[in-house]
Amino acid sequence: MEQTRSFRDLGVSEEILRALEKQGVSEPTKVQQEAIPPLLQWRDVIAKAPTGTGKTFAFGIPMLEHIDTEEPGVQGLILAPTRELALQIGEELRGLLTYYKNIRVAVLYGGQRMEPQLKALKNLPQVIVATPGRLMDHYNRKNIRFDKIKTVILDEADRMLDMGFFDDVTAILNRIKNRKNLGLFSATISQEVMTVSWMYQRNEVEITVEAKEESKPDIDQYSITVPRLEKTTAMLRILEAGVFERVIVFCNTKVMCQRLTDDLRRAGIHADCLHGDIKQSVRERTMETFRKGKLPVLIATDVAARGIDVDDVDGVINFDVPDENEYYIHRIGRTGRAGKKGISFTLIGSFPEKAKLDEIAKFSGFQIQAMIFDKYGCLLPAEEREN
Repeated sequence: MEQTRSFRDLGVSEEILRALEKQGVSEPTKVQQEAIPPLLQWRDVIAKAPTGTGKTFAFGIPMLEHIDTEEPGVQGLILAPTRELALQIGEELRGLLTYYKNIRVAVLYGGQRMEPQLKALKNLPQVIVATPGRLMDHYNRKNIRFDKIKTVILDEADRMLDMGFFDDVTAILNRIKNRKNLGLFSATISQEVMTVSWMYQRNEVEITVEAKEESKPDIDQYSITVPRLEKTTAMLRILEAGVFERVIVFCNTKVMCQRLTDDLRRAGIHADCLHGDIKQSVRERTMETFRKGKLPVLIATDVAARGIDVDDVDGVINFDVPDENEYYIHRIGRTGRAGKKGISFTLIGSFPEKAKLDEIAKFSGFQIQAMIFDKYGCLLPAEEREN
């Protein structure tokens, strides 16, 4: 059996070790064990690892260890697909810097006014976390220079490239002339991720962390077939049963997200939503309320939910069957984390939705138990109702 190496064995500095200890992090995860040493040696890394396996520390620790505090200018760059994820990474890096007083991190993202970001850039940060579009905006306005950047990380590379950022990402990489290493961290290795690796990485270290053992969430998965127009009623029955203290509900569109939020509020449910048409300041407030456990129901689209990293979500409800197989895996992966059991419900309102969910189950190898409401509003396994 392979022996677990400690952070000290991996060559991590005393300051980082103390910061990890303060956060109660004692042993590195598999992706941290495998990614930290090569990144410390300035090697390129391509890592396939599921959400919740500690990727931020896997690339964040080596990046911070490499910072030369005597050298002005941006030395480390992390690209993320969404504002929420960029903010979360910035927060985790600052946690690692508890005992470093002279390394600064700035987070740049769209949807926020330029002034606060310009103020952060004037503090001469050595590490930038950014969404690709806003970073190019700052670069084109000459607010930031790339000539001192040594390490670049693409986090959730599959989602970032899938969201249409391929041109921005390659434009950024083409302008970083003195880069020493590139890390690609991704839940799946898509064709676009492979293309970026082929174009920009050399002699890369490949890391794969399978979604099993400690990283595989323990989730009971159910589907509920109801008439399409009765999905909201079904949602209310689930929520009013008192099973969940904190739940994330997924819809496929912004319009459905908003409509469902309004319907639940009218029914007396404390709910709020995240989607692309909501102002960034409001989105951040909503996320903070949810993280603190003061918002029991969060309704989100797939894109808006990227970067939500809350360990104690009791369950996930798919109000709509997702369009993509991978989306289902990302959605239900929000629950059953940190060693806790999770539960997911998917509402089926049409034959095409049932066919899509069957395809997802086959693709992922998941067992999704079909359920149905009886005349008293109780959930029963579908086969019991048939007998």
